[in-house]
Amino acid sequence: MLVLGPIGFTAPWLLLGLVLLPILWFLLRAVPPAPIRRRFPGVALLLGLEDEDNETDKTPWWLLLLRVLAIAAVITGFAGPVLNPDVEEEAGSGPLLVLVDGTWADARDWTRRMERLDGLLSEASRSGRPVAMVVLTDLPQGTLQFQPAEAALARLPSLAPAPWVPEAETILSWWDELDLSGVETFWMSDGLAHDWRAPLLERVEDAGALTVFESPRQILALRPARFEDGTLIVSGTRAAAGDATEAAVIGHGLDPAGTPRALVRGTLSFAEGEREAEIALSLPPELRNRITRFEIDGVRSAGAVSLADDTLRRREVALVAGREDREGLELLSPTHYLEQALEPTADLIEGAIDEIVLANPDAIILADVARLSSNESEALLTWVKEGGLLVRFAGPRLAASDISRDVEDALMPVRLRAGGRSIGGRMSWGEPKALRVFPEESPFFGLPVNDEVRITAQVMAQPDPSLADRTIASLADGTPLVTRKRVVSGQVVLFHTTANAEWSSLPLSGLFVQMLERLAVSTRPATPTEEEMAGTTWVPSEVLTGFGEVVDAGTLPGVPGERLVSARPGPDLQPGLYAGEDRRLALNVIDQEAQIEAATWPADTRIEGLDGPRETPLKGLFLSAALLALMADILATLWLGGRLGRISQGAARNAAAAVTLILAVPLAAPPLAAQEAPPGDGDGFAITATTEVVLAHVITGDPSLDQMAAAGLRGLGEVLYARTSIEPAVPIAVNLETDELSFFPILYWPVSATQPIPSDEAYAKLNTYLRSGGMIVFDTRDADVARFGGTTSPASRRLQQIARPLDIPPLEPVPDDHVLTRTFYLLQDFPGRHISRDVWVEAAPADAERVEGMPFRNLNDNVTPIVIGGNDWAAAWATDQNGRPMYPVGRGFTGERQREIAYRFGVNLVMHVLTGNYKSDQVHVPALLDRLGQ
Repeated sequence: MLVLGPIGFTAPWLLLGLVLLPILWFLLRAVPPAPIRRRFPGVALLLGLEDEDNETDKTPWWLLLLRVLAIAAVITGFAGPVLNPDVEEEAGSGPLLVLVDGTWADARDWTRRMERLDGLLSEASRSGRPVAMVVLTDLPQGTLQFQPAEAALARLPSLAPAPWVPEAETILSWWDELDLSGVETFWMSDGLAHDWRAPLLERVEDAGALTVFESPRQILALRPARFEDGTLIVSGTRAAAGDATEAAVIGHGLDPAGTPRALVRGTLSFAEGEREAEIALSLPPELRNRITRFEIDGVRSAGAVSLADDTLRRREVALVAGREDREGLELLSPTHYLEQALEPTADLIEGAIDEIVLANPDAIILADVARLSSNESEALLTWVKEGGLLVRFAGPRLAASDISRDVEDALMPVRLRAGGRSIGGRMSWGEPKALRVFPEESPFFGLPVNDEVRITAQVMAQPDPSLADRTIASLADGTPLVTRKRVVSGQVVLFHTTANAEWSSLPLSGLFVQMLERLAVSTRPATPTEEEMAGTTWVPSEVLTGFGEVVDAGTLPGVPGERLVSARPGPDLQPGLYAGEDRRLALNVIDQEAQIEAATWPADTRIEGLDGPRETPLKGLFLSAALLALMADILATLWLGGRLGRISQGAARNAAAAVTLILAVPLAAPPLAAQEAPPGDGDGFAITATTEVVLAHVITGDPSLDQMAAAGLRGLGEVLYARTSIEPAVPIAVNLETDELSFFPILYWPVSATQPIPSDEAYAKLNTYLRSGGMIVFDTRDADVARFGGTTSPASRRLQQIARPLDIPPLEPVPDDHVLTRTFYLLQDFPGRHISRDVWVEAAPADAERVEGMPFRNLNDNVTPIVIGGNDWAAAWATDQNGRPMYPVGRGFTGERQREIAYRFGVNLVMHVLTGNYKSDQVHVPALLDRLGQ
């Protein structure tokens, strides 16, 4: 590549054609303009005369300059000009090892990193270099294989950052098993200092030359939120101290309707030279309990997300005593020790049972409450069935009652014997009893049994076949002490002793608080210790991706509780939310003690980054300028030949000179960036987009492509207006960076090979749009030269780069029974300007089966969020302001039929996104009625 200042040329030998421009100048001067014909009778008298001095008329200088500039633009354009070319050192010829850290810190600019790897591997492919690509978070097994660069290129779309950091022992032992020498290494670093960085660097440099790729962007991370003095503290850290900066933090959760929303916002302010910052949030319990995660706004990384669990939630617990507190005897109050145990970690409420049930607390505790009215019993039972936790403590009142004697009470876990059991007195059955070690099936399993705890009295359970299964704690002699039963979604727990110290010393011990916590009556504001978690198993319910997205954990296995609080995240212990029997704990990428630091490299290490300007091809600009110059030349020639009639000679000369100067400017100066759409009135945009159904297309930066998309949607809108009940308004062009997307049911996105990659903020909006029911139609417009999944074109490769950060479900070609084939028209082909069956939509559920007698599968109202094809639908739909087709489709009647089918596909597409699978549901109505017995 030849580089001249900020512009490089991929085919510089074509620039030799510029040497011929002076010759062309002199040749063009000898070409006279066309003669002007004037009919004058007196000319007949001059016939036969000869002019002794013949002189050729000269072409005007400005027309010569216009023609020379046009030819120069053509030559320069075909020479492959590139603004800000990526000038690399001389490429090697030996094996190339590509190391990718692949941690969560890479996620913030993952797209740019993949673009760099794409260029690196493409260069290696052209040079014929064997390549081995290794992601340190997913080390290969066995011997390292060097393969053609094309194999590594094929892996790029499947690469994704991991939400953890690999262990030093794993990486170093893997490298030591290799025998590498004479290998050039390209190391894509995540920018963080790790304990394995220095020893691995020494080994890599011993193997051969090294180039490090590292982003200069600051790395930010969030620590788990914590409670201090009644406020919620959210702290953040950065890898390197620097200038003062701010980062917006958003707390996400569910509103009362169950819709995910941003519930709270704050700002982390990093002082100059400081690496730590904090926000103190004072939130009401209702709002605080709804928060599920905090994240740094605009940063796509697992380290920028802090999941919230039960340690942040203060439960609401209702206390109901069977008797009033006796004045001056607080220690004998049935709820005194409960209040002392719960006040630091829960919000206590009191009142009548019917009022308490309406407040829907997390748990209700009845301390020696025997009889309940029928209304109270019904209200409590309904509340328990809906998932409530009812904890009952025995006492004199319960022992003296006939509750759950002959018939088990619905709000008691077992039947009880009359009276009670007294242990340790003159009339007792023996000495006070200690506790037995908790069995594995008990929620208390793993808690250390305090030998000083003694039980002196209790109520006894009647022998029953289910008693053993319902006993979760017992005395040393096997007598049940705590029993439990499930009631639909809730549970009822009975402590067979009192909640105060009358019958036992249990309320005086720390074990009492731990047992309440295990029952999820209360939660501690700190992460439990290994000892407290011993013997428990926690199953992941949601996990974090490297990009900081919270996804379902699927079938990941459970992990021991002690490992959950002691081990670092890894491939077998992914960060996320882990559910125990009655509570959830969060494992975040960054814990309270973790520190992140920027990586440091030796002075002689070659480092490249993302701070340089991007390459911008200029070929299209130069060829467009040449085309405009030739058009101006045609107009000037017609004018000089007298065929433009009434335009004055001075005005034409001035206009032509102005055109010449305008065309000369882009040839002499670097091009400006494409101008973004001017920011308009936000309210006006919202009103325009929501008043009527509006079809929208994505601004690509290519004016001709954007105009074609707008014309295509305009033509489709006219067809919808004429044939359906949908009356779409004028299409709107959408800027992904600045415009709100939720207003539009469908986005048409024509893909070109040169359109820019959206920013992280735009990707966040796109993913939200897809998850909230929007549809994006990607059209690569290359079905005539490429096939999806087969031969690829520049546009399809660009689509792969664009789609990597999008939350796209599994795809499949449109099946014959997909609702797109019948929402309005019955179709089996989906042509546009091109004809291809390679149209891809969201894959049907694995359990979608065809009911006997029904022609279609039941796809459960699954409106596909993505449609991908290359048939150039907008060109087939496009019409001008008068409703006439703008682009040819096929030939003759066959072409018009193809255009008609394209319109029908567009109608089906819009009807599908607006109405879902109503056609499929109508087909299945007989089967549904049959199942209902009607």
